[in-house]
Amino acid sequence: MGTGSLAGQVGLVTGAGRGIGREIAIGLAAEGMAVGLVGRTQDKLIATLKECVRHGARGVAVTADVTRPGAVREAVRSIERDLGPVDLLVNNAGQVDRAEVPVWETDPAQWWQVVETNLRGPYNLLRNVLPGMVQRRRGRVINLNSGFALRPDGHYTAYATSKGALLQLSDNIADSVGEHGVVVLDISPGAVATEMTAGMEMFRDMKAWGSIPYMVAVTVDAARGRFDGLHGRFLHAGRDNLETLVASAAAIRSTDARTLRLRPYGPDDPMG
Repeated sequence: MGTGSLAGQVGLVTGAGRGIGREIAIGLAAEGMAVGLVGRTQDKLIATLKECVRHGARGVAVTADVTRPGAVREAVRSIERDLGPVDLLVNNAGQVDRAEVPVWETDPAQWWQVVETNLRGPYNLLRNVLPGMVQRRRGRVINLNSGFALRPDGHYTAYATSKGALLQLSDNIADSVGEHGVVVLDISPGAVATEMTAGMEMFRDMKAWGSIPYMVAVTVDAARGRFDGLHGRFLHAGRDNLETLVASAAAIRSTDARTLRLRPYGPDDPMG
């Protein structure tokens, strides 16, 4: 049993076999959180689990494709049976377009696979984890998002579209889950060096990468409740001064900032 600041809590991390998901899972375990690890590659999940156990944390690894509702349902059941109710859900599993090409040159199957992984995957997890959180009137959800959600990009249309939709999903559920004591946050780690970003042409000549350890620390802080006042908002761990955001949380909520909204062209815009 872990003895850190998150002892007694249970976290579920998708895409936990590699990259950011692996490091987040280990970071949560180091703070005493029991961790349920979900991913598609069993040997990589087991390797992550061993690192988590080294920190004295309880853990379980479940192989599942997040795009498959039945597999996700069984994974959540298995984790909650072995570890207990989920206090923190980290939707990290994701894919990106294989090539920087305009939409008319994309592979239709791969394009849709990216959207399914990045949007349907989080939905499947939310659908199975939220009922328990709502019933217990507590819980936190972190969706790993991206700056691509906020700006158009003609070369990564599937990834950018799916991340924008994920941000909208969080926005659309924020009020309803907030009434039951559940916090949802979309956090971008920025451009960090992973297997996924290594294959993206736009990052081939990247000199200064963002910090995965910093993203881990942000996730741990989120699990502790540091960002609860920013419920339903977008945070960019790679660019934001998080102290400023926390201090400005009331103003951010009152102005409906850090959400996706249509920008009016002026005071006479009927959609403003």
